[in-house]
Amino acid sequence: MTQVTTQETAAPRSHGTGAEVRRHELAAFLRSRRERITPEEVGLPRGRRRRTPGLRREEVAQLSAVGVTWYTWLEQGRDIQVSVQVLDALARTLMLDATERAHLFQLSGAVDPTPALLCPSVTPALRAMLEQLEPYPASIQNSRYDILAHNRTLGLLLCDLEAVPPEDRNCILLSYTNEDWRNSIVHLEDTRRLMAARLRAAMAGHLTEPAWKMLLRRLREYPEFCEAWERHEVVVAHSKRKEFLNRLVGRVVVDQSELWLGPELGSRMVTYVPADEESRERLERLHEIALKKGASQLA
Repeated sequence: MTQVTTQETAAPRSHGTGAEVRRHELAAFLRSRRERITPEEVGLPRGRRRRTPGLRREEVAQLSAVGVTWYTWLEQGRDIQVSVQVLDALARTLMLDATERAHLFQLSGAVDPTPALLCPSVTPALRAMLEQLEPYPASIQNSRYDILAHNRTLGLLLCDLEAVPPEDRNCILLSYTNEDWRNSIVHLEDTRRLMAARLRAAMAGHLTEPAWKMLLRRLREYPEFCEAWERHEVVVAHSKRKEFLNRLVGRVVVDQSELWLGPELGSRMVTYVPADEESRERLERLHEIALKKGASQLA
């Protein structure tokens, strides 16, 4: 396992009591989350001589790909530097939900680079536009392929998107991690290769930004992505025809268009317009299913 690079040295001492209190609160929070996870939940054997409730420190360190000494210092409330990449790895290892993840980053004095449940750049007006486009699927994405918002039809087009944690709603990542998403894309390998080429082109202006580096680190876990990435292909956005095999209504053929919302936002509205009458009818049926699903959840 490739270890996340960490700085196992103490940072300059903070003189403010607030910083010390926050470090000790962080240490207690990490211990409590570690102790609630059983070895079986993360694929580790329990063994006969285990006395520690939950996971051991060295197990958390190994699963998060960080040094054991460094993680021990963190649980001891030592004044050390913590990168967002390490915090992301710890959040995943400790199976933190969205609220717990936000708490972890806040206690660490860091900004979570992954897309949040509520994105400031997605205004109420943009959300209204997404709804008005229904039954046509539409979403708002950034140049990193994070899905920042979507309408109900898009939410059921490739998978049940509402069941995916907000930090995992990335089109490239889902093409490797989500079985329904993979199975819905008719030309999967071509799509993966195109997305990798677009990501590489977009990343040229964001090479040192934590969110981009974190996404790339996650994607490199998949050999198929590494193969496409190492081609060093670059392409720019363009409209194209796509075919999806939806698990609820069958094959849908659509024309994809992208409307950039401004360079300062770095995001775009992606729409899918049916390419034939059969696809239009199937998207209408999918929209009806989405409405019923939403109504049943409110009941």
